[in-house]
Amino acid sequence: MKKSELLNAEMSQVIAEMGHTDTLTICDCGFPIRGTKRIDLTLHKGVPAFLDVLDTVLTEEHVEKIILANEIKEHSPQLEKEILKRFSKDVKVEYISHEELKKSSELSRAVIRTGECTPFANIILVSGVTF
Repeated sequence: MKKSELLNAEMSQVIAEMGHTDTLTICDCGFPIRGTKRIDLTLHKGVPAFLDVLDTVLTEEHVEKIILANEIKEHSPQLEKEILKRFSKDVKVEYISHEELKKSSELSRAVIRTGECTPFANIILVSGVTF
């Protein structure tokens, strides 16, 4: 059995296959997923929570940049604060429109769908390198 925290085989495989600047999207339960691999973790509204999934992914993936929707600032400022707490000052933060984020997610290696119902609980993680 795998020793690290992340046990989901699909998620582990996607992260293991990622290279520098590849992207991985984690989204809420209402986010449209088109043109890319879908890893659907949703059990029901709220489960699993967005932050729980993000925390678990961060145990495996080295991130150099995150992309959030501008709209999170107004509609979910507490969630934005919680997201930003998880990253060092070395990680770049970019804000784009929600429409741009949806389109950009189509280029991700995969989109991980959570049960989250908080508005704009979506993030694109840009993979860094560990050397």
